[in-house]
Amino acid sequence: MKYKSKKGSVPTGKSKGKFSINQDPFFDDELKKRRKIDYDDDDIESADSEDYENEVQGGRSDAGEEEEEEETADEKRKRVATAYLEKIREIARKEKEEEEEEEDGREEGEKEGERDSLVAKILQQEQLEESGRVRRVIASRIQKPEAGDEFRVLVKHRQSVTAVALSDDDLKGFSASKDGSILHWDVDSGKGVKYLWPSDEVLKSHGAKDPKGRATKHSKHVLALAVSSDGRYLASGGLDRHIHLWDTRTQEHIQAFPGHLGPVSCLTFRQGTSELFSGSFDRTVKIWNAEDRAYINTLFGHQSEVLTIDCLRKERVMTVGRDRSMQLWKVPEESRLVFRAPASSLECCCFISNDEFLSGSDDGSVELWSVMRKKPVFIVKNAHSLLAGPNNFDQKDNGHIPNGHLENSDHNPESYNSSSAYSWVSSVCVCRGSDLTASGAGNGAVRLWAIESETKDIRPLYDLPLVGFVNSLAFANSGRFLIAGVGQEPRLGRWGRLPAARNGVSVHPLKLS
Repeated sequence: MKYKSKKGSVPTGKSKGKFSINQDPFFDDELKKRRKIDYDDDDIESADSEDYENEVQGGRSDAGEEEEEEETADEKRKRVATAYLEKIREIARKEKEEEEEEEDGREEGEKEGERDSLVAKILQQEQLEESGRVRRVIASRIQKPEAGDEFRVLVKHRQSVTAVALSDDDLKGFSASKDGSILHWDVDSGKGVKYLWPSDEVLKSHGAKDPKGRATKHSKHVLALAVSSDGRYLASGGLDRHIHLWDTRTQEHIQAFPGHLGPVSCLTFRQGTSELFSGSFDRTVKIWNAEDRAYINTLFGHQSEVLTIDCLRKERVMTVGRDRSMQLWKVPEESRLVFRAPASSLECCCFISNDEFLSGSDDGSVELWSVMRKKPVFIVKNAHSLLAGPNNFDQKDNGHIPNGHLENSDHNPESYNSSSAYSWVSSVCVCRGSDLTASGAGNGAVRLWAIESETKDIRPLYDLPLVGFVNSLAFANSGRFLIAGVGQEPRLGRWGRLPAARNGVSVHPLKLS
């Protein structure tokens, strides 16, 4: 039986004179509500669907009943931005406080205008520094160390320190050693606590597997540390092939991430996020999320063990491997750039900016790289070459080092530390967003360098005497001090030993003009 549907009615098929839903007032009300909403052909986003449901539910509720509205994402961003702006204004107010006290006769509106312009300059400068387009000038402000300025042992370890890390506020520090200990300490006082390893039952409940091979006897041998930007998470890795996640507030173990087939040699957090990158002797780089406790992806490309890893705010990861290559991974694009050292094996690397980076090699050289070239832009040869004596040279007035070094191949039995292993550049670090960098080896000194933006070269500043293998370095974000992880042995082996070295973390103050 054919029929024509009335305007506003819904076809119901064969009615046969029986009751139809068109006659039900309940469905009639629902149809009237639906007619008021215009639907487009485009897909409706989930947020719009939720708004519609809330609108319908609100229409069904009583007229006098009011519902509480939750904070939206835009409102949250506005609140955070407003709080940050107030913080910057407070900083600008303090900077102008003395000037305003001297000029009390000026109008209040004029003072407020100057403060707002100062706030705008501060925000613009921070944005340029974050993007890497502008560097903080710190190297030229470093004053020559005096006789009393030297490295001071801050934290002691029983065996060689393999990694150190600093929180973004420069107040908390972390160090790991070959003895399996992880210490959390205060930068000012040096007092700290030791992280306690969980039991085997707890580790197995997290998915951890039994160690294999050389890791059976040294399963707690820690090789790498990394702390998140918010200071909440600490990640550690070592010979047990797992990545361990710790809560820095309670010093408790949170999660163990299995997945690597070899020792975890390096770790780094992406700045401003909980995204974690790990490098291993299994030649892979893995991506994790500390907040969600989840594995994300694996990057393949190295032909040998991955030794060092670094990352800035962008999703770009820099790695160095024993295959004599340094690789820049562009994670979103799923591509990579391969940089090869001229005639040496690279040992360590770090970002200077998104387009420039630094590396150290086993022939005692420090290289400056640019993303635009596959070869080093500038090479400092014999940057940590062997010294004929502990005090055989002095700094000149212009800051340059005189020629008093021995070539790495010239091994004099009477020389100080006469082995090429002591001149390997085992660690490099950059004061974030600045032109100040440092490198460490086992030749008895940590060297400070200035990176020249215009000439694209590296200029030596000062040598900071320190006995032992400098396995890890970390600058304070303010540039006020330098942290060094020192040991009697190198981080990844035992091909050299300095009995006079003290295993621990040393700090050296830096005076800025």
